[in-house]
Amino acid sequence: MQNINAKKPIGIFDSGVGGLSVLHEIRRALPGEDLLYVADSGHAPYGDKSQQFIEQRSIAISEFLISNNVKAIVVACNTATGAAIATLRSRFSVPIIAMEPAVKPAVSLSKTGVIGVLATSRTLAGDNFVQLFARHGGDVQILGQACPGLVEQVEAGDLSGPAARLLLERYVHPLLEQQADIIVLGCTHYPFLASLIQEIVGPTVAVIDSAAAVARELYRRLEVEQLLANDKKVGTELFWTSGSLAQAEPIFSQLWKENVDLNSLCDRRLSKNCCC
Repeated sequence: MQNINAKKPIGIFDSGVGGLSVLHEIRRALPGEDLLYVADSGHAPYGDKSQQFIEQRSIAISEFLISNNVKAIVVACNTATGAAIATLRSRFSVPIIAMEPAVKPAVSLSKTGVIGVLATSRTLAGDNFVQLFARHGGDVQILGQACPGLVEQVEAGDLSGPAARLLLERYVHPLLEQQADIIVLGCTHYPFLASLIQEIVGPTVAVIDSAAAVARELYRRLEVEQLLANDKKVGTELFWTSGSLAQAEPIFSQLWKENVDLNSLCDRRLSKNCCC
């Protein structure tokens, strides 16, 4: 007999639209699940915010998702994972799935023994990332590259223009000069730039991210908890943003690859004092 809680939706959140790259993989792996996605675009990027601020936002958004009766939460943001995952898991009883840059598979794939990781400065400086380097970097050289401005390009829907290309060339070329043959995308916004990154680095350099691995881990956790939805039904999606609806709707539709009916998530609603 199916667990009654299996009918509940899954909550996913990110600092902005980047987590839609993870949502695509979750939808592919779990076609029958109802998905609730929150983009905190009104406060993006998280990479230049304090840990306390990111933690507070992550708690508030998670409380909003819990109030919408989710059965699990995916923190589809590497920066929020580093700043808040321990706190979220201590406060909430639902399964919480975190992001982790794909350093481990990169180590096994690299032939030159040099791996480049593109990420926000906050992610690269976090304890989680330092520990990740320590666990998997023994036999390879791992080069972390902070990428100011890239999140903003994706939030604006600029995935291939001159400004995005100029930034990427600035960040990627030093890694190539040091013989990196794997580029790990350590921010969920960056997979939307993967085609441009691949064009810049050329066919001999692999570009990888962890979205599919996160979707598999979510599937595994739901299966263990007997929370998988009936895969014979078609899952739905609901979307919220803390940013401007007028600005966000075309970007959401562009990245989700179909028209999105977007809802506004104001700070008053997150603080439970909203009358809107």
